[in-house]
Amino acid sequence: MSALITVDELRTLSPVLADVTWNLAGPPGKEAYDAGHLPGAYFVDLDTELAGPPGAGRHPLPDATIVTATFRRLGITSADSPVVVYDAANSMSAARAWWIFRYFGLTDVRVLDGGLAAWKAAGGEVGVEAPADGAGTFTATPGHLPVLDADGAAEVAAKGILLDARAPERFAGDVEPMDPVAGHIPGATNAPTTANVDETGRFLPAADLRARFEDLGVTPDGDTAVYCGSGVTAAHEALALETAGLPANVYIGSWSEWITDPARPVATGPGD
Repeated sequence: MSALITVDELRTLSPVLADVTWNLAGPPGKEAYDAGHLPGAYFVDLDTELAGPPGAGRHPLPDATIVTATFRRLGITSADSPVVVYDAANSMSAARAWWIFRYFGLTDVRVLDGGLAAWKAAGGEVGVEAPADGAGTFTATPGHLPVLDADGAAEVAAKGILLDARAPERFAGDVEPMDPVAGHIPGATNAPTTANVDETGRFLPAADLRARFEDLGVTPDGDTAVYCGSGVTAAHEALALETAGLPANVYIGSWSEWITDPARPVATGPGD
């Protein structure tokens, strides 16, 4: 089963719906949700429900108790409860929910390709009422997906393919709007997430994604991992790779965690 779902496919199902609209620099995603969302969708806050408090990284893994509360609020009762997540259009934040939900034990999580924009473009109605909290019973447990720490990311960079999902100028260290140190992990390859989707925010066809990543050196049986600034768009890269049939691990702490240890090396420029 594909990790992506189309509007037409969604219309034939009755999954739990989660709106994960989020903006790195604001305004809050809840404002967009309140202005209009898929009928019956719950709002899930990326900063407070899909991440722990900033510390060693800007979006570390959340505690299982936080995710359990979210699952239960959404009415999730079992690991295989069908869940569809979406955001405004390009799935950058929805992919974080897709990854986090799977990491904490859900097995049937899909991302609405093109998000709310695709739903509206297809004539889908939107609502402004938030559903009542569900009565879910499922307990989140961590570890259902592999996750890398800094040492693991450095090992992949040295022996495999470590993809950096940030914009080229951040990878090169020319600018750094979010973190106190600019640059990238030595040995990493730049693969901006913006190239995973078209101008409407929909993912490129699987064959095109596969060709893109293979051009970057990714192979089905190779050691591949992804990171970004804080572990949000890295999940989008992982989703694109899975769609292409190319599995990859995620360094969830990403650049914002890497730079917390001044002994870790930093590279700049377009590539090593």
